[in-house]
Amino acid sequence: MPIAHVNGISLHYQESGDGEPVVMVMGSGAGGRSWHLHQVPALRAAGYRVVTFDNRGIPPTDVCADGFTVDDMVADTAGLIEHLGLGPCRVVGTSLGAHVAQELCLARPELVSQVALLATRGRDDAMRRAQARAEREFHDQGGVMTPLYSATVRAVQNLSPATLRSDKEIRDWLDIFEMAPLARTPGHRAQLGIDMTTDRLAAYRRITTPCLVVGFADDVLLPPHLGREVADAIPGARYLEVADAGHYGYLERPDQVNNALLDFFARRA
Repeated sequence: MPIAHVNGISLHYQESGDGEPVVMVMGSGAGGRSWHLHQVPALRAAGYRVVTFDNRGIPPTDVCADGFTVDDMVADTAGLIEHLGLGPCRVVGTSLGAHVAQELCLARPELVSQVALLATRGRDDAMRRAQARAEREFHDQGGVMTPLYSATVRAVQNLSPATLRSDKEIRDWLDIFEMAPLARTPGHRAQLGIDMTTDRLAAYRRITTPCLVVGFADDVLLPPHLGREVADAIPGARYLEVADAGHYGYLERPDQVNNALLDFFARRA
């Protein structure tokens, strides 16, 4: 189990393949292994060296249950890139991981050659603030659910109507969610404490890294208009919207997402 000691923590990571490096940053409550179902095999087959890791808050990386900030997570990612001697490299992030990746482009632009942001945002709105507050309250009140109830809520929040309408697909997803529930751990609670309390769109106009933003048309957690705002703010950024995909679009529609990443990466001069 490779461990990097960076930014004052022990951070678990995995490497796969050879070639130019791609560092992938996962969202809230999930480990880096989530990338290994679809994205890592596709990128490795295309000749890339893929590095995934468990963000702080997700064991076996340090839990840091007392809380942390997005700046801490940016420093973790930068520290791993430097520890492995990867920079400048391509970076992919989804949801909270996209927030980390775009802030990394501001804080340490010399480490990032290209960035792909999936299901991202540059500001909060009233609905997103309410959702975040509700998640924290649910966690703090004990968050007791049956596995099936939790799986159904997760499906409605993260999958597209197209998937929810397919009996075969939704049975498979519910089985997956029941077998691999979100970690209701102190580390996950610490991740839930990271809010985008200020509008960052103006700051993102300073990003000079070549950027692809991917929105998922049926994402109810981070609707695609929030990602389009980020693409509009970053000079020269490309925007792509994937149809029939929810917040887990990289898992629901992996072929479209993987093809978009590979096409974008191939454009690097």
